[in-house]
Amino acid sequence: MSDDLTANDTPVNGDDTLHNVTSLDGLYENWFLDYASYVILDRAVPHLNDGLKPVQRRILHSLKEMDDGRFNKAANVIGNTMKYHPHGDASIGDAMVQIGQKNLLIDCQGNWGDPVTGDSAAAPRYIEARLSKFANEVVFNPDTTVWQASYDGRNKEPITLPVKFPLLLAQGAEGIAVGLATKILPHNFIELLDASVEVLRGNRPNLVPDFPTGGMADCAAYNEGQRGGRIRVRAKIVERDKKTLAITEIPFTTTTGSLIDSVIAANDKGKIKIKKIEDNTAQDVEIIIHLAPGISPDVTIDALYAFTDCEVSISPNTCVIQDDKPRFMSVNDMLTESTHTTKGLLKQELEIRLRELMEKIFFSSLLKIFIQEGMYKHPDYEGSSTFETVVEVLNRLFEPFFSLFYREILPEDYKRLIDKPMSSITRFDFKKTDEQIKNLQDEIKQVKHHLKHLTEYTIAWFEKLKEKYGKGRERKTELRTFDKVEATQVALANIKLYVNRVDGFIGSGLKKDEFVCDCSDIDEIIVFRADGRFVVTKVQDKVFVGKDILHVAVFKKNDERTVYNMIYRDGQSGVSYIKRFAVTGVTRDKEYDLTKGSKGSKVLYFSANPNGEAEVINIQLKPHSKLKKLQFDEDFANLAIKGRGSMGNIITKYPVKKITLKTKGVSTLAGRKIWYDDILKRLNADGRGKYLGEFDGEDRILTVMANGTYELTSFDLNNHFDDKMIVIEKHEPEKVYAVVHYEGKSKNYMVKRFVFENIATGKQVSFISDENGSKLVLISGAMQPVVKVEQLKGKTAIPETVELNLTDLIDVKGIKAMGNKLSAHVVQKIELIAEHDDAEDVPDPAPETVEDVEITVTPADKKQQDVPPGKETAVEVGEDALEPVNHDAGDVIETPVTKKEEPAQTQPPVAAEGDVPAAETPRESAGNKPVKKVDFEITNPNDIEIDDKGQTRMF
Repeated sequence: MSDDLTANDTPVNGDDTLHNVTSLDGLYENWFLDYASYVILDRAVPHLNDGLKPVQRRILHSLKEMDDGRFNKAANVIGNTMKYHPHGDASIGDAMVQIGQKNLLIDCQGNWGDPVTGDSAAAPRYIEARLSKFANEVVFNPDTTVWQASYDGRNKEPITLPVKFPLLLAQGAEGIAVGLATKILPHNFIELLDASVEVLRGNRPNLVPDFPTGGMADCAAYNEGQRGGRIRVRAKIVERDKKTLAITEIPFTTTTGSLIDSVIAANDKGKIKIKKIEDNTAQDVEIIIHLAPGISPDVTIDALYAFTDCEVSISPNTCVIQDDKPRFMSVNDMLTESTHTTKGLLKQELEIRLRELMEKIFFSSLLKIFIQEGMYKHPDYEGSSTFETVVEVLNRLFEPFFSLFYREILPEDYKRLIDKPMSSITRFDFKKTDEQIKNLQDEIKQVKHHLKHLTEYTIAWFEKLKEKYGKGRERKTELRTFDKVEATQVALANIKLYVNRVDGFIGSGLKKDEFVCDCSDIDEIIVFRADGRFVVTKVQDKVFVGKDILHVAVFKKNDERTVYNMIYRDGQSGVSYIKRFAVTGVTRDKEYDLTKGSKGSKVLYFSANPNGEAEVINIQLKPHSKLKKLQFDEDFANLAIKGRGSMGNIITKYPVKKITLKTKGVSTLAGRKIWYDDILKRLNADGRGKYLGEFDGEDRILTVMANGTYELTSFDLNNHFDDKMIVIEKHEPEKVYAVVHYEGKSKNYMVKRFVFENIATGKQVSFISDENGSKLVLISGAMQPVVKVEQLKGKTAIPETVELNLTDLIDVKGIKAMGNKLSAHVVQKIELIAEHDDAEDVPDPAPETVEDVEITVTPADKKQQDVPPGKETAVEVGEDALEPVNHDAGDVIETPVTKKEEPAQTQPPVAAEGDVPAAETPRESAGNKPVKKVDFEITNPNDIEIDDKGQTRMF
């Protein structure tokens, strides 16, 4: 048909102007291009300059047109916007709600819906809106706006708005056009302003998204938002207890409803097993998941990430309109362009302001001269009958003053002069005018200074926006690096595996045959046969894997701890071989031979050992004339573990009658080396992060939380760890820890030393006071932890700093013991400055000045309870610490007290060279009577009081 039309394009009789004929395929091509261009440029893709799509720009322009500081019905705004937007009210209303839900440009009143729950907004007649203060300050300026006619020519609308902020990156955008799409993720308000400042300082920004729904994001493959990039976003899941999980933040692009639906779907498919799910979302997200009995919360968390919308993958595709064409660019380049655009707009505003100021000075000076020189009374001026005559006369009168003006005086300027009423001329205040001109000149200097230092001015602009509008806009999405969750490791065992060993079938549908184990429907199964071959295949309802099956199990990829012990007879030579091997990686559904490959080879003995066990077996040989010994024992522990393709060692050249197990095996593998990756918050065996040690059997991991609780966990790599954890290490039951904590009831800093007791795995136990206000200050597992204490000494509050070895302050006590008071003075700051693992490593304290103080001991003091020994910080000075002795009531004892910075009048006299130090010479009392010197150790700092004279006494 098109060929016929094309053939008839040429008019008959050579008349070129008779018809204007276009082929049908040409029409479709032109129409499609027009439609595609329209959708791309005028509907789906935002503009780089202001970050807005046309409908968004028209809504904001309409709001500004209606703005009087009060709220407007959304329906009225939609109706006013239809003057500029050639589409229906529904599309305008939806776009307006989306802008309002971003809480940046529009102040909303009424039910505007909730993007977190997916609830829709109320009808436009029930909700109201107005421009926010931020929008009025940043988005609009009619003087710098370029205008165009609306679609019907009746009104003017902006081509783009003069936005002085990276609005597109702050709000994000998504749109599908013809042949292309755009997906720009939202970024953090404060980080965008900081990055814009860095651009102005010559540095390249590095932006990552921040989502209003919070959650956690791995942006390692973000690729600056360009095509091919990808980020993984996860919900924040908290373990309330061993039976309950709580989702407190959800991934971007999901809602609480869609996430709950995905969890229920995963449960129905058997991927996870939950008892109940509750949606308690109100102002904050809270989805409660109740686990079924016996289900691990750690494995369930990983399964939620693997099989539900608790983890989503987002592929950005940054496409914008620039110079009337779509352009793909990175978010960092977009920010650079936006920053330079803002700088250009600020320059335009300054230049406009400069012209306005100069015009004000120009006319004020013009009016002043006009009145000062009495030109309004000049006969020629009064006798002028036409405007042209007035202009001619005023030109002649102003000619001596032309040099005072920055531009030529135009007729319009004279028109403004002659329009001045006589009353304002007669009341003209020359002094006030001079002051105004001076103020205007000062402002002109400031504007010119800003123009000269435009970069600094732009930086100040961004910093002002941050200070004014940045509060409450901190980052919500936590940046993390995610470990890949292997679905096979966390999938729930939701089917049963059976085997028919004789016929060679395995599967979940063979319910009348031998049961093997529970597994998931995505597991892989490894099968060993009597002919010495094995295969790994996907679990199915029923699949043939070969007859005479010896062993069937779930295959774990890269499992080096599962060791297989095997003896086989070579079919060609009849020699029997023994070998140990592991199967780490294979190709699915491919058969592998474990023998030498000879026809007729047969497996004589086989065992699978999940922890590398090596048993002792008894081998009985068939009678032979050359054999003196028909049986012997063999220990698999004597063999090295090699690859599956190894031939093995010869165990006998004679026919084997029978092989029996003599002794069960024990593991020949070393303990499993475990590391903790603080970035991923996960355990691993790959050498990433902090090394925790070798784990085997019942070994457990100790974790200490910032709230003063501890927990013992297994070394399962699927374990999750709390973000508030401050200590993680292998649990050693005999290891002593020193703790400084604040006791909320007595309001004292206490020190205690104890060992972490064995408790049930997963149970959290507090080791500090339960009183309100109690908190953990520091913890150390070193043998000799040293702290620096800044305190205020005595009633005069003299600042003092002392260093204390916590090991010397108290003996090891029970975990529930409160401990001893760290200091008798007001503690300002405590800092752990050293951790020594040997007493010899502790440096000797610097010599200090001490003074003798009398203490009177009463009989009541002798009845003190047996308190664990702890030394007053003022006494704790190396060798000056005194030993406790028995004493009688009324004895006067003197105790050295640390002397740091005392007022001059209380300083003891400095001993001359060769004199005995004051601490070694007893001081005589006021009556010049000798004072009995008795060694004494303060056993309870709470029983010491220091008076104004520096005297300490028991009470």
